[in-house]
Amino acid sequence: MRDLAQVCLWLLVVLPAGVGALLAAARRANRIAIPISLATATTMVGLSAVVAAARPAVSVPFLAGTDLALAVDGLAALILPTLTVVTLLVLLASTGEIHESTARFHGLMLIFAGAVAFTAAAATLPALLLAWEIMGAASYALIGFRWRDEDRMSAGLTAFLTTRAADLGLYAAAGAALAGGAGLALANLSQSSPGWRHVIAAGILVAALGKAAQLPFSFWLSRAMAGPSAVSALLHSAAMVAMGGYLLLRVQPLLAATGWAGPVTTGFGAATALLLAAVAVAQRDLKQLLAASTAAQLGFVVMAAGAGTVAGGAAHLVAHAATKALLFLAAGVWLTALGTKRLAGLRGVVGRWRLVGWSATVGALALAGIAPLSLWATKDAVLTAVGEQSPWLYATGLAASALSAAYAAKILVVIWPRVPADRRAEVEAHFDEEERGNRRVTLLQRVPLVLLAVGAAYAGLLALPPLASTVARAVGQTGGSHASARELVVSAAVTLAVLLVILARRRLPEPRWALRWMGLQAAASALVTRPTLRCANALARFDDRVLDRAITGAARAAVSLSRRAARFDDRVVDHAVTSTSELSMRVAARAARADDRWLDEAVEHLATRVRRLGRLARRPQTGQLHQYYLQAVVVLLVGVVLLVTLG
Repeated sequence: MRDLAQVCLWLLVVLPAGVGALLAAARRANRIAIPISLATATTMVGLSAVVAAARPAVSVPFLAGTDLALAVDGLAALILPTLTVVTLLVLLASTGEIHESTARFHGLMLIFAGAVAFTAAAATLPALLLAWEIMGAASYALIGFRWRDEDRMSAGLTAFLTTRAADLGLYAAAGAALAGGAGLALANLSQSSPGWRHVIAAGILVAALGKAAQLPFSFWLSRAMAGPSAVSALLHSAAMVAMGGYLLLRVQPLLAATGWAGPVTTGFGAATALLLAAVAVAQRDLKQLLAASTAAQLGFVVMAAGAGTVAGGAAHLVAHAATKALLFLAAGVWLTALGTKRLAGLRGVVGRWRLVGWSATVGALALAGIAPLSLWATKDAVLTAVGEQSPWLYATGLAASALSAAYAAKILVVIWPRVPADRRAEVEAHFDEEERGNRRVTLLQRVPLVLLAVGAAYAGLLALPPLASTVARAVGQTGGSHASARELVVSAAVTLAVLLVILARRRLPEPRWALRWMGLQAAASALVTRPTLRCANALARFDDRVLDRAITGAARAAVSLSRRAARFDDRVVDHAVTSTSELSMRVAARAARADDRWLDEAVEHLATRVRRLGRLARRPQTGQLHQYYLQAVVVLLVGVVLLVTLG
């Protein structure tokens, strides 16, 4: 069983990535892309159920001292099924929106889903970095899916570069973890040496805040709304944005170990929840409103990580995934049918498609935090833990909850009231202003909305007894994990009061300072983009005017010097070599002539002497025996004399 679960964990990551890559690369797979994609997503749901129950761990060697490891703990067991179910429902609903390049779209969506599953199960920093990179690249391709539109490509680039800038913190954290001595396993980061531990926490915090669209990175989420609504429904509900908050929940022990990271994380989450809620209130475009509310709701997850309530943050992630996927898909349905997502063009839209309208209403009420729907209980579970640390942060979170009711009521005020006959032309003037609507909603678009509405209504049970204690034990959290009855009543009363006031007035103040997302993109452009471009331009001019000229001048000088050296070689060196060669040849010739003369004379002189010696040697050779005896006696006497003398 354990081996089967390990295989299922690998398949959960590899299967969607492999199938997605084949679909994205195929040129003539549009007809079969949808059934293949839906079959793969359905398989992912089954695989996620198996690994959530068995909680396997797998690894392969990667670096000395660490592996590329995946593991399903209690937190991942809660998030992975949520991811796969939302992916399946979004792909199902997208069949009514995406009619061009369907193979590429479904392929990219599957690659993205596989990367998010990889991220959720990553147990070491190498695995997390690899998954993080694939997830970011796939999100860029999905936001800029309609790449012929320059504005959409620019939006994708803005989102990609903003999150990439924050992602540098994750690389800094990985380097610090290597130096910290505790290894690269996420579970061991809190055991790093004290100095490096702070660097690790700071790097991960920056990367997570960027991915979760928290302040000051929130503006990229506004630009990401240029992508298809199905993309928004997945990326900004259970996937990429959620992974920023999820990462902070995974490393909550590290945040607590530093002493400062927990409170700082809570502060960033509270500020984002409050200010981005105000931004949502000011929006006049439904997708922009939902985008701002996404950043605000993720602020509660970030607060949960800082306050140490991992169970509350996980429950809020699940509830928010169902709620926001529902609302983004509803926005996409209306955009496809009517050609607009502006609130002014969606007045009375519930009367056109009742099922879509009622589903969206459930999602809006859940987003408002109305009891007993999901986000009511999950937000209060987070605020209870925050209140134990700081009453000021608790008050900030409660104000953010009230604003959640305000922007949710803004949606309801627009979509429910019937439009008088004399104002229908004013509303219909907004139809087809963004794309040509088809004035219909298919069954495949409606079914996912109903299922997600059920999730938006009941996911809050994860933050209420008895499931709250079960979730807390699963994620390893000790102590209480759900809100008190007092907190639940106070929160429900505040949100209900705000909702009723706005529904009664049918008007909502729109803070102008928040309409353009508090000028965050303009500030980033002024403080980062423009100085960077100016610096790049200055360096380019320096390169052109100084470095290029210096290199060109050096090259010219080298060419000139080589030419002079060539002339010197031709005129001086070659002449000297030629002269030396001629002189050597003359000396050699003279030496040869002298050698010939002297050697001939020496040879003739030697031959003459040898002839004379030969004549002398022939004289004793007479043939007379007595002469030979006499010669022998003489030689013997000479020998005796020599012996006597030398002796």
